[in-house]
Amino acid sequence: MAKPDAVASDLIDFLNASPTAFHAVAEAKRRLKEAGFEQVSEREDWILEAGKKYYFTRNHSTIVAFAVGDKFVPGNGFHVVGAHTDSPCLKLKPVSKVAKGGYLEVGVQTYGGGLWHTWFDRDLTVAGRLMVKEVKDGSVSYSHKLVRIEEPIMRIPTLAIHLDRGVSDGFKVNTQSHLVPVLATSVKVELQRLEETNTADTKVHEGGKELNEKKNIDKQMHHTVLLQMIADQAGCKLDDICDFELQVCDTQPSIIGGAMKEFIFSGRLDNLCMSFCSLKALIDSTSLSESSLHGESNVRMVALFDHEEVGSNSAQGAGSPAMLDALSRITKSFNSSDPKLLEKAIQRSFLVSADMAHALHPNYMDKHEDNHQPKLHSGLVIKHNANQRYATNAVTAFIFREIAERHNLPVQDFVIRNDMQCGSTIGPILASGLGIRTVDVGAPQLSMHSIREMCAVDDVRHSYEHFKAFFNEFTELDGKIVVD
Repeated sequence: MAKPDAVASDLIDFLNASPTAFHAVAEAKRRLKEAGFEQVSEREDWILEAGKKYYFTRNHSTIVAFAVGDKFVPGNGFHVVGAHTDSPCLKLKPVSKVAKGGYLEVGVQTYGGGLWHTWFDRDLTVAGRLMVKEVKDGSVSYSHKLVRIEEPIMRIPTLAIHLDRGVSDGFKVNTQSHLVPVLATSVKVELQRLEETNTADTKVHEGGKELNEKKNIDKQMHHTVLLQMIADQAGCKLDDICDFELQVCDTQPSIIGGAMKEFIFSGRLDNLCMSFCSLKALIDSTSLSESSLHGESNVRMVALFDHEEVGSNSAQGAGSPAMLDALSRITKSFNSSDPKLLEKAIQRSFLVSADMAHALHPNYMDKHEDNHQPKLHSGLVIKHNANQRYATNAVTAFIFREIAERHNLPVQDFVIRNDMQCGSTIGPILASGLGIRTVDVGAPQLSMHSIREMCAVDDVRHSYEHFKAFFNEFTELDGKIVVD
């Protein structure tokens, strides 16, 4: 049995630490800090130095990291890998309290285009972020806190075939009525409540008079049993929770599997796999043990955006000014007097839009063209679309392919069948918004948008090595391309 690949094993750790976009950004921050990257704030002035490494976040769900070459001068370009931190999931509604037929259920809304039938009969939990009130020395502040309940606490049970004889002819999920997780039975919750004594979060007595304590979160909106579990996990009082953004998560961990230990079985591979590979490539390409930033005249950057699965139109999505703001502020930090430097920099820049690709499925061979069948173990897929659903063109494809050839890395091509609809990525959004040269790529995978996806261990390493070579060699390669 082959020994698990070190890069793939590192990806497993990243995936298991990242049940939500918030957790993925927190894990990315941890890794960047360990690698010597310094955090900067968009609320403050930036004082940057050549040869140094930095990062910033938006909404705790988008992160941009960059390393400034020690030969950088304003007007020089940026070579960027862009990916996204979000995945299709079920998010708790603002009022999630549902009670039917003696059950306590949790109201959820669908996020993105998930394969919702795969969420049935899974051991589920919740994770996300809280806004928590903190009182210290009489002063009140409000902080962002991550939360994750490890054990399975809910499930979406399927209906028995005896009660739906036609289910084998095709099951169509009604996402409003069928996709409601069961949290508990009401009789058990009531018995537990009766056994409990007076608690600090119900009533207080003052001067002999009974007063209702002000609650930050309305228990009429969410089941108290769920709120208490969240508070216990977060290490705070229930009444200190002001609000939250929580989503339903699978409790089964990401693993390396297959007869030859050749696959990764996990949720959220789309697109945490590309997020991880690009982040690790940036970190390793700027470490002292690698080529570092000595002699580099450009800026190396990774941008991991939220909300790609729903169109990227948010303050922290790829459709926001986040990328342009970063390029502008970096350029102006070195020279604020020439307004034309940013335009020059963008024309000297290059974006790799990295989002997972559709591998050929052995049971549905007719879903791919004969000449465009991306396969597992065969490297990154360059995505093409004549209608600009992908931003690849001949020049950008050549550059990315040339880097692969230099390092003997496999590469593949994909176009959608003419009789099928094509998805899209952050590539066209950023290409049209910035005017930056862009190639769309992704590692091949199966079961995209399922609660449980799969890709190949080999392609994780191929992606990482390809991105690292891009960071190390793009400046030199781009200098050989003749510009009109």
